[in-house]
Amino acid sequence: MKEQKQITKAEMLIMDALWSLSAQGVGSADIMQALPDPKPAITTLLTHLKILTEKGFVETEKHGKLLSFKPLISREAYTRRFMKDVKNTFFGGSPLSLLSFFVHEEKLTNEQLDELEEIIRRKKQL
Repeated sequence: MKEQKQITKAEMLIMDALWSLSAQGVGSADIMQALPDPKPAITTLLTHLKILTEKGFVETEKHGKLLSFKPLISREAYTRRFMKDVKNTFFGGSPLSLLSFFVHEEKLTNEQLDELEEIIRRKKQL
């Protein structure tokens, strides 16, 4: 796979559609149908798919006159990579600083804090 760059917001909508449709190749009409409103013009969609292909996130296959598209990276793998970049860029590589930021910035309920404590408790037992 090519060296990957970040995915823009518009590209993320397309990747979300691809991830929700299938790991197999799907056509642009299927992708368009899976996109939220307002939907882009078909030419805009195809341009974004070309860019995602060039970035190494999507594979394009030709079947006669039709093109099919499939993701080359899973949602989980991209999320892991993106969050690692966020941790390294904004929090000096510290997972504790990242977690602390969200604990302080988000309006967590006591139930959510209990869930976090449980996750930490289970991690300590490993």
